[in-house]
Amino acid sequence: MSTELPIACSLSPTELPARLSEIADLGRTALLSSRTHGARAELRFARRSGVRERLDAIVAAESRCCGFLAMSVGDERDAIVLTIEAPPGARPVLQELVDAFRPA
Repeated sequence: MSTELPIACSLSPTELPARLSEIADLGRTALLSSRTHGARAELRFARRSGVRERLDAIVAAESRCCGFLAMSVGDERDAIVLTIEAPPGARPVLQELVDAFRPA
């Protein structure tokens, strides 16, 4: 029996636009840089008031709907760092999530 989580988002068609809007807003206001290498991405955010809390809330919500992604938030001296790792076959989902944080 496989213990791998399915590569699928559980958000409804009405929930997805709201989540993407929340992610894009945080990206517009605080994203400093993003880097993707293979199945791993690292996004750096400004250390401003409320950014860590907003990022933690997004990670918690994404962990419920996209449990196949491994996400962690860490603090560095000059930034808050979000690391996302995707299993084999989920690189397109990883890239879509990273792109959602990038300002248009």
